[in-house]
Amino acid sequence: MTTVAHGKVVIRVEECKGCGLCVDSCPPRCLRLAPELSAYGVHPAEYAGEGCTGCGICFYCCPEPGAIIVYKRRIPDRTTASQPKGSYAAAL
Repeated sequence: MTTVAHGKVVIRVEECKGCGLCVDSCPPRCLRLAPELSAYGVHPAEYAGEGCTGCGICFYCCPEPGAIIVYKRRIPDRTTASQPKGSYAAAL
């Protein structure tokens, strides 16, 4: 059984300091520290590519402003037909 992701995470590697707070706080465990080092010599966080609920906990616990962007799937309103089905919008 596959589930549809309700969100996605974008991590800016040049801003991430590899502290792992987002990885530890992610309820669905869809974040991990990359095995390769960044230009700063740290293992930056990376999104596994699936399983994000769009909760934004990683965004709020990250000490580096601008390192994490969380997008949450927008549920189309029945009265508004202008939004494409399943589009993403920045949640935070």
